[in-house]
Amino acid sequence: MTSLGIEIVPLYIRFGDDELVDREQLSTAEFWARCARESELPSTAAPSPGHFEAAIRKLAGQGATGVVIVSLSGALSATHQSAELGAAAVGSEIPVRVVDSRSVSMGLGSIVVACARAGRAGRTIDDVEALARDMATRCKVWGALDTLENLKKGGRIGGAKAMLASVLSIKPIIEVRDGVVEEGGKQRTRSKAVAFLVDKVKEAVASPGISELAVLHADCSDVDAFVDQLKAVYSGEIIVGDIGAVIGTHAGRGTIGVAFFVK
Repeated sequence: MTSLGIEIVPLYIRFGDDELVDREQLSTAEFWARCARESELPSTAAPSPGHFEAAIRKLAGQGATGVVIVSLSGALSATHQSAELGAAAVGSEIPVRVVDSRSVSMGLGSIVVACARAGRAGRTIDDVEALARDMATRCKVWGALDTLENLKKGGRIGGAKAMLASVLSIKPIIEVRDGVVEEGGKQRTRSKAVAFLVDKVKEAVASPGISELAVLHADCSDVDAFVDQLKAVYSGEIIVGDIGAVIGTHAGRGTIGVAFFVK
């Protein structure tokens, strides 16, 4: 990510009293292996404002003339608030803009990459901020879960509560809508849940059209077959990314989904 001028401020994963920095002290593979061994679900913690302040100062020291921070959905994580406080601490020294992605995983990641490329192309900080805010309004994230137990225990279930009564007999579909996890549907089998996601992409391709399609998955063996199904309805590039520890803690192993931007 350094080639694009992206600095990642990671969250923390806690297994009991053991706190680890996501992707630095705990890889995605190590996270899933540890989840299989542990009886209790891990928890997540947002970075402190000081971590954002340090990251901004680091970028300024490397020659940055402005910084745009695109955060995890503020409705799901305290990360956005920490970013705002960190930005305020250095606001008199370098221009900093904080944008709530209203998204997660590859939805957030796609916005960040697009903004970084715009910055590299010479766009102003105002332009990059406007791009981030525009993309945040057009981002769609759909996911098929193997279970809602992680979301329930983590308190991130939002409007999906109505699904709990029948969760044992269905494959829940969720949508990240306006930054919040909402019920997106329910399917009886994994194959039907995956087909539902493909249909959502197909519908959006037909109208109003989409761009930057990405697949996200939590240690799923069927991801390649899923990508093949998507290629039948979308002719553009499809980026595949792992669901890491932060989202995986709440979504659970086996989650598979799509992120894209409507035109």
